[in-house]
Amino acid sequence: MSAPKTLLFIPTFNERDNVETIYRQIKGLALDLDLLFVDDNSPDGTGQILDQIARQDDRLRVMHRPGKLGIGSAHLQAIDWAYQQGYTTVISMDCDLTHPTEHIPDLLQYADRFDVVLGSRFIQADSLADWNPFRKFLTHLGHFLTRHVLRVPYDATGGFRLYRVDKINPKLFKFVESTGYSFFFESLYVLCLSGARVKEVPIALPKRTYGHSKMRWADVFASLRRLVTLYLRSFQYKSRLRELTGSTAERVFHAGS
Repeated sequence: MSAPKTLLFIPTFNERDNVETIYRQIKGLALDLDLLFVDDNSPDGTGQILDQIARQDDRLRVMHRPGKLGIGSAHLQAIDWAYQQGYTTVISMDCDLTHPTEHIPDLLQYADRFDVVLGSRFIQADSLADWNPFRKFLTHLGHFLTRHVLRVPYDATGGFRLYRVDKINPKLFKFVESTGYSFFFESLYVLCLSGARVKEVPIALPKRTYGHSKMRWADVFASLRRLVTLYLRSFQYKSRLRELTGSTAERVFHAGS
């Protein structure tokens, strides 16, 4: 597989109803990028469907893992692979069709000026209009806690992102210990502390069309524990990152503009 600038990464687990649709939508954008699907041995045969597509598209790669190892570990493995393959840009998104593919160009337009570009659910007032009340509550609770506990002024719990990996020290991702959903706010917390330039773009998320949420109550409680741990270790994080990057407390967060 060739290695141009951009890699679009999508983790999958039991997404057989979605993978062909999202693949067609992405290819319909006619963007110069490669695709990487990381499948956690989906019992519903998602990995096999992806293998069939990959046989007809040399810009698509499927990484098979032995089991459900966590969405955070899938992101870390994909990002590490992107560094190894020499990509400059990595985009991540979900496979459940709640991250509209038409927003991919919106992320890419800021790739030359920012280190991290986030699809934010909190810029447009009606971004979550179609979501059920419980999902809205969890999403807003996560946003409130990451803003007020970790002081990250962005949408820190979403997975629709762009990373300029050629501008981000790969050692920063070694700081991230979360293998589950808390990867999202922990990774952004680390990148913000390092002085990364962050930009948010508004996105509107439709309700889930296929499948169901894979987040369990255990994931919610694990994320809360991780958030408290990060808060308690904040001084240690800042000290270690300062040694690595030379960033100072005054440079920690950059408002996207």
